[in-house]
Amino acid sequence: MIDLDNVAYSYGGAELFSQVKLNLAAGSFHFLTGPSGAGKTTLLKLCYGELQATGGQVRLFGEDAATMDRDAVAMARRRIGVVHQDCQFLDHLPLTENIALPLTVSGREAEAEANLDDLMGWVGLRAQARQLPPQLSGGERQRAALARAVIMSPDVIIADEPTGNVDWEMSQRLLKLLIELNKMGKTVLIATHDMNLIRAAKSQVTTRVLRLKDRRLMQAGVEL
Repeated sequence: MIDLDNVAYSYGGAELFSQVKLNLAAGSFHFLTGPSGAGKTTLLKLCYGELQATGGQVRLFGEDAATMDRDAVAMARRRIGVVHQDCQFLDHLPLTENIALPLTVSGREAEAEANLDDLMGWVGLRAQARQLPPQLSGGERQRAALARAVIMSPDVIIADEPTGNVDWEMSQRLLKLLIELNKMGKTVLIATHDMNLIRAAKSQVTTRVLRLKDRRLMQAGVEL
């Protein structure tokens, strides 16, 4: 579904990483780890078309990202749900409208009305439906971000440190939701520093753990 072949990324004349090979096959589950500053967020952005590689080839659903026009990238992005690290919302809109926003801007309001209640129940946020984002806890914001990412029924879920600002109990709740999505056939890629989260996942689902370090991407050791 998403393939990186000998991909490199540089900025300001400095190489962040190179020779990266990654295949996000349908229904696979991946963790991406590594030290701060290694380029994990940048690598995720290459995977969902936010950035262009400076070397090698990125293929999004079989198409070379370097030759895709803006409309083609936008269509590919509809198939990728992204949970950003900073969870930005429109503070003047209630939670339900924030979550439905991807469908609303795509002219698919009817789908939002049909599916929103079930989705809010799935992430455990029915009681917060009319609250504004500033009223939410950190865990509620993360679950809302996940709901917004999946409302378009994407094929791939990419999450950047989704449990970075929540406690262990909430981390487990978010992980459970991501594993449920994977068992529904979704491809999942999670960037995280949390080794305990990875260990917890490995007891529940078949995962591939990748480490980005010293400008290279490699499979992590079995000690995880």
